[in-house]
Amino acid sequence: MPLSEKARSFTESVIREMTRHAMAHGAVNLAQGFPDFPCPQELKDAACRALQADVNQYAITWGAKGFRDALAEKTRRFLGIEVDPETEITVTCGSTEAMIASLLAVVDPGDEVIVFEPFYENYGPDAVLCGAVPRYVPLRPLEEGRQRRWGFDPDELARAFTPRTRALVLNTPQNPTGKVFTREELEAIAELCVRHDVVAVTDEIYEHIVFDGRTHTAMATLPGMRQRTITISGLSKTYSVTGWRVGYAIAPAHLTAGIRKVHDFLTVGAAAPLQEAGAVALALPPSYYERLSASYQAKRDRFVPRLEALGFRCYPPEGAYYVMADIRGFGAGDDTAFALELVREAGVAVVPGSSFFSDPALGRHLVRFCFCKRDDTLDEALDRLEAWAGRKGGSIRGAG
Repeated sequence: MPLSEKARSFTESVIREMTRHAMAHGAVNLAQGFPDFPCPQELKDAACRALQADVNQYAITWGAKGFRDALAEKTRRFLGIEVDPETEITVTCGSTEAMIASLLAVVDPGDEVIVFEPFYENYGPDAVLCGAVPRYVPLRPLEEGRQRRWGFDPDELARAFTPRTRALVLNTPQNPTGKVFTREELEAIAELCVRHDVVAVTDEIYEHIVFDGRTHTAMATLPGMRQRTITISGLSKTYSVTGWRVGYAIAPAHLTAGIRKVHDFLTVGAAAPLQEAGAVALALPPSYYERLSASYQAKRDRFVPRLEALGFRCYPPEGAYYVMADIRGFGAGDDTAFALELVREAGVAVVPGSSFFSDPALGRHLVRFCFCKRDDTLDEALDRLEAWAGRKGGSIRGAG
């Protein structure tokens, strides 16, 4: 029997596909964004204690009270926002579920959802699964002196809002570009959301990974946005536990009521013992987050210069742990062929840039590297790339 129109309208995750190629070829996996180093020992100890204490049955559907209380306290500490853990928090199976549950709660078929592109590959399919129409606003590379960064045209964004616009999806710090939206940019977005009565659904999973003295500004902290923002995050990236799948959505009570109903029928609830351990993670001191950001900045500074020396034109990330790189210097015109060549011949897996765009042609000259790996893993990947480039005479012949 035929698949539904929705299922036919998008592909499987290219990121996860590249991980399968990496495993098949014994490649260093710089495609999928999971660390290859351990999470903090305190979290492992707390998870073991919870299992041994038989915290092994269902938690409350929208999240264990201890975890919600700890999250409310962390939100107050870092963002200065008072959150009611009883009515404004929904704990989900990862931030991925938080995103789809939130959109299903606020978007009806035929509504429009604004998405900045390049985008994390889930956002387009999420809109389609809601029966919504995604409207894409481009982030474009900007040259500012010797600096390269990503920016958007405020007028172009304003034109994307229509009477049917119901939600705007924002990811900051952003995957795949590493862009950290400035307060000025966020204020421009917020003003449009307020003017058009639009809900901002903000993926802030990389909130604690920012570089060069930058700060993360949460959309919910801006004037007029507390009552129209759904803030999504989770444990995965901040605490190096991507396999735990504990995420959350923070939203005003009237939106949370809808999110909780959708979440209940999507997954029932996140893992109870890992929520118990998550409460320990959320109580870690400020020094933990300072070290986290500094360690990833050091990895970026170790990784990006060597990539550029090889001939990749990079856009140094301002946050998160990804690098978008232009491959045209290698004579490559097809990002997918280039990525498959790398995984087979160099033994390094990356993500084709086209997977982050609504029109694949827009990303044919790009690939994404992730650097959330041990230093020796990054060095091994770079050594392999150097050896491969040497064999190719510094370019890929016929990969385009």
